[in-house]
Amino acid sequence: MTSSSLRPSSALVLVRDSADGPQILLMRRAERGDQNSGAWVFPGGLLDAADAALGPVCAGLDEAACNARLGLPEGGLAWYAAAVRECFEEAGLLLAVDAEGRPVTGAALQAAWRTRLHGRELGLDTLCREQGFRLALGDLKLFAHIVTPPGLPKRFDTRFFLAAAPEAQEATHDGIEMTAHAWLTAAQAVQGEREVRVVGPVRRLLAQLSRFTSAQEMLDWAAGLGEVPCIRPQLARDAAGRLGPLFPDHPGWAEARRVDPRGEGIARAQVTPGEALRLSERVIRLTAANPGVMTGPGTNSYLVGALKTNEWAVIDPGPADAGHVQALQAAAPGPIRWILVTHTHLDHSPGAALLARATGARVLGRRTPHAQWQDEAFNPVRELHDGERLALDAGSTLHVVHTPGHASNHLCYLLEEEATLFTGDHVMQGSTVVINPPDGDMAAYLASLQRLRDEFPELQWLAPGHGFLIAQPPRVWELLLRHRQQREAKLLAALTDEALSLDELLPHVYDDVPPTKHRAAERSLLAQLLKLRAEGRVREVEGAWRLAQANA
Repeated sequence: MTSSSLRPSSALVLVRDSADGPQILLMRRAERGDQNSGAWVFPGGLLDAADAALGPVCAGLDEAACNARLGLPEGGLAWYAAAVRECFEEAGLLLAVDAEGRPVTGAALQAAWRTRLHGRELGLDTLCREQGFRLALGDLKLFAHIVTPPGLPKRFDTRFFLAAAPEAQEATHDGIEMTAHAWLTAAQAVQGEREVRVVGPVRRLLAQLSRFTSAQEMLDWAAGLGEVPCIRPQLARDAAGRLGPLFPDHPGWAEARRVDPRGEGIARAQVTPGEALRLSERVIRLTAANPGVMTGPGTNSYLVGALKTNEWAVIDPGPADAGHVQALQAAAPGPIRWILVTHTHLDHSPGAALLARATGARVLGRRTPHAQWQDEAFNPVRELHDGERLALDAGSTLHVVHTPGHASNHLCYLLEEEATLFTGDHVMQGSTVVINPPDGDMAAYLASLQRLRDEFPELQWLAPGHGFLIAQPPRVWELLLRHRQQREAKLLAALTDEALSLDELLPHVYDDVPPTKHRAAERSLLAQLLKLRAEGRVREVEGAWRLAQANA
C-alpha cells in the first residue's frame, strides 16, 4: 500500500436550528469506487486554481486575514473561497451578499449557474461580478484541520469551516458529485438515522459538535477558538481486520505512527492477545491471554533482540500459561537466551520457570520479600542490581533501573539504543497503577517517578506491561506526579478531626473511579494514608484515619 500526495481541500459545515436541536447539512457522495463512495459528508472539495483569484469578489476577510487565521504565509483566501464555491456547486447554497450587503436569497439564484460552474463554462468570479455578489467569507469559522492518513489511495489536507445556513435558500444536491442530502442533528448522524453512514473525520467532527444545544452556541464556540492544530490520523486494523483511522487521542495512535508510518496495515487499533507485533528492529510484543480489570488487554511480554547474534531476551514472560510460553518461542526469530522479570506479581513472572525449562534461558530479576499476591516460586539464577548494564550484544544493551513503589522488587529495563524503557507495572498505558501495601509503597513510587524524570531525560518511548507503547515520557512523568498530588489533596480535604474508615473515605477520594475498581483503589488509598502517616500529617486510630493536627 502506497501513500499519495496530499491534495488541499475545504469543507463547509452548515448549521441551522430545529425543534430537535441544531441540524447539520450532510450529503451522500456518488459511487466512484474510492474510499469515500457512498459516504455522507459535508459539502466540500479540492481547491481550484481560480479560487485564489476570488479576493476582489469576497467580503468580510481579505487575503492577509485568511493567511493569519490559517497560519499560512500565502494562499489562505483560496481555502475559504473553495469552501463557499464547493457548497454552492454541490448543495445549491451560496454564502454571499448582494451589492447592498444583504444576504443573497434563493430567488436570486439560478439552477443553471451550478451546471455551468460544474462544467467550467462559468467562473465564480465572473458570476459574482455579473450579479453584484460578494462571497461572505467573514461568516466562515475555521474549527478543524485534518490530514488523511498515509496509506490511502487518495489523501487530502482539509480545513473545515462552520457557518450558519443561509436562511432564504433551500439545499438541493447536484446529482453529480452528491446523490442525496439531509439535515440531521449531529447525534442523529452519528447514530446512523435515515441510513446515513458517516466515517472517519466526519464522524469524529459530528461527535465533537453533538454537545451544542443551538446553532449560535456552536458558531460562538468556533469563533472563539485560537490556533486550530493539524490533526494527523494513522491507519490501524481493528479486531475484524478492517483498516480505519486512529486519531491522536486514541491510546494506540503514537504506536501506530512508530510501527507503521506509511500506513501499510501493520498497526493495530487494539492490543490483541496472542498476536506478535514487531515494534522495532529489536523489539517484538506478544500479549498474554489474561485480560481483566487489573490487566487490561493482558500482560505484555517483550522479545528484545541482539541483532548481530540473533539471540533474544524475554522481558516479563507473563502468567504460568503454557500456550503463551509456546507462542513466545514461536515468535522469537532466534534462540531465547535470557528471561528478565520486572517484578513478581502473578501476571508477570510465573511464566519464567516454564520458559526456562523449554529454552534453557537464564532467569534474571529480583526475589520478593513479601509473600502476599506474589510469585514466591520465582528463583532467578542471579539477582539484578540498580545500574547494571546487560549487553545482549554490541548493539543491544539493557540498563537495569530499580523502581520500587508498585512492588519493592520492581525493575525497569532501558534499551539504550532505542531510548525505550520497559516499565512493567511502574507505568501502565491508559490507567494509573495500584500501590498495594505492604509491598507497595506510595512514597517509594513517587520517588521512582521523580528519579526517572530527572535521570533519564533522553527517553523517547515507554513499553508498559499492559497496553500500547507510550510516547513523550517527560509528559507522562509530570501527568502521573500531578495525578498523585491531586489525589492526595482530595484525601486531605476529606479528612477531618473525626476518624474515618477506608470505606468512608473511598467514595470522596475516588469519586471519579467506577465502583468495579473500588477494591483496588482502596489499596492505593491505604498506601497514600501510610505515606501521610510517615510524614506526620495523619494519624491512625483503631483502623480509622484523622488529620494529625486535629489531635493537638
